[in-house]
Amino acid sequence: MEPLLVIKNSDAGTADDETLERGLAVLRGATSVEVAATSDPGELNGVLHRAGSRTIVVAGGDGSMHAVVSALHRRHELAERTLALLPLGTGNDFARGNDIPLDIEDAARVVLEGEARPVDLIVDEVGDIVVNHVHAGAGAQASRRGARWKDRLHEVGVGRANLGRLGYPIGALLSSVKPPYLRLCVEVDGQRVVDFDEPVLMVAVGNGSEVGGGTSLAPHADPESGQVDVMVARSIGPLARMGYVAQLVRGKHPERDDVIYLRGSTVSVSGDEFYCSADGEVYGPERHRTWHVEPAAYRMVLPPR
Repeated sequence: MEPLLVIKNSDAGTADDETLERGLAVLRGATSVEVAATSDPGELNGVLHRAGSRTIVVAGGDGSMHAVVSALHRRHELAERTLALLPLGTGNDFARGNDIPLDIEDAARVVLEGEARPVDLIVDEVGDIVVNHVHAGAGAQASRRGARWKDRLHEVGVGRANLGRLGYPIGALLSSVKPPYLRLCVEVDGQRVVDFDEPVLMVAVGNGSEVGGGTSLAPHADPESGQVDVMVARSIGPLARMGYVAQLVRGKHPERDDVIYLRGSTVSVSGDEFYCSADGEVYGPERHRTWHVEPAAYRMVLPPR
């Protein structure tokens, strides 16, 4: 097998390092492995510069995956690269949505035995990328609040359990008390699906199905489809909101009458000021954003079909 380049976060804790070593042991039993630790974009860029033709294995969570793909995209090298993932994050939504095992040794076996397949990428109008999901409204507010709790709880653990993954559910609970209702215009492939006269709870654009550590926000999303899934929740009243949340946790919310769920290639959102959460990173406030899909933008080692 071809040699591997494993990129990990220099700031990873001792528990993550111990977990990673178990995965590396599996990889080293089959091929040569270089491990490079990076802590900032400059270091990451230097490591990628000498990657050569090796498969790049991201050891980390959604943020690490986003950082590596974003750096390769900026270097105009993404199309020629093959990536793989050893999930070490708190949410691991990209791994969940692509059926990559969360057990590190099982994930390492996928790196060795999986198949490299082309996957899509979401890109906005300024060239920033999304590998998994971007959403605005109540979901972004939950992410903003959840990030604070994630940082607080990340240092707390019971045995091997990382309580940081409770951050998003706590943020979602806090956001449900006073959710942001937004008046937005949402267009998918040039067709207006929601106008300003109808307030919305949230808008989601997904290349992957999972957010927040396992919530199926776009349960039918397929990163190999050449399109993105778009979900608009109009569950405004208290009872409607409770019903929406109850079905959201089961991935059944697209069946609701007050939820719009469709696929497209380009999505534009404009109107009231809104924050966005893209692969867990929150930015804003914004007045207008547009995202489009770049089909088969890079190759990802995934479990065999």
